[in-house]
Amino acid sequence: MPADDLKPSSPFAWLNNQPYLLLTLASLFWAGNIVLARYVAGHVPPLTLSCIRWIGTFLMLWPFARTHLVRDWRVLLANWPLLLVLALTGFAINNALSYWAMQYTQALNGLLIQSSAPLFVALWSLVLFGVRLTAAQLAGIAMSLTGVLVILLRGDLGALAAIQFNRGDLMFAGALLVFGIYSAVMTRRPAVHQLSLISACTALGALLLLPLAAWEYASGFVLQLDLLSVLTLGYVVVFASTLAYLFFNRGIGLIGPNRAAPFLHLVPLFGSVLAILLLGEELKPFHLIGYALVIAGVIIASRVPLRRPQAAPKP
Repeated sequence: MPADDLKPSSPFAWLNNQPYLLLTLASLFWAGNIVLARYVAGHVPPLTLSCIRWIGTFLMLWPFARTHLVRDWRVLLANWPLLLVLALTGFAINNALSYWAMQYTQALNGLLIQSSAPLFVALWSLVLFGVRLTAAQLAGIAMSLTGVLVILLRGDLGALAAIQFNRGDLMFAGALLVFGIYSAVMTRRPAVHQLSLISACTALGALLLLPLAAWEYASGFVLQLDLLSVLTLGYVVVFASTLAYLFFNRGIGLIGPNRAAPFLHLVPLFGSVLAILLLGEELKPFHLIGYALVIAGVIIASRVPLRRPQAAPKP
């Protein structure tokens, strides 16, 4: 939420103005989402999961967003083309493709492809709005990308040749390409409350996904409400959706898309950490080298650019 809606002394007001922490937490939640999506592949229908994800997020936000939506609905309606683009790219297409992709690919491939996300953000920022990467941003992205490759390839660059890509990988890359549009366009968001914006986008995203979920249901892939499905939906709605998108949107609003995008390199970093903690993988030296490169790259790319001193006026 914007800081002016929160008490200055509250921890939420403090968190609301910490873009680096917000973006880091968003990456952590999305890393868990990728690992979880692969774990439940074949058990939870991906399109149904995508639709329920945004319905649940909207219902979770509604008690807090209702008064802001009543105040902002005219501005939102006037900007419906922009909201439609945000809903399509950030909530409907991106989400459906990524969950669908994990039915056909491995978590390692998904995390590897995820490392290209900042490049897609930079591409669309340049194409749509002419925003170029600074030298520091480019160097930081390159450094953190190298760290991601060191982690995912386990320190052996030769392993890259052994990785086989399939249609799931292409779908996941397509999801990131679409999400790059969302990240770039978010800087042109209408002047409304953050909860109004994300609530409107989640509602639109759910409506856009509803026909696909109905088709999936008709095809026989039906959601079974067992413990695994309920826990999956709970994590996806609370952490990977509500909190992650609120944090990511706020982070972009505070420091811009090109400085925020390198934090997406933390997604594969956190993915490897989760594999070590939850799946019992062994911590190796290449992990530490990769972590150091990713963190250093993110710090370099997200730092505030130095302003050139203005020339003294001629007499």
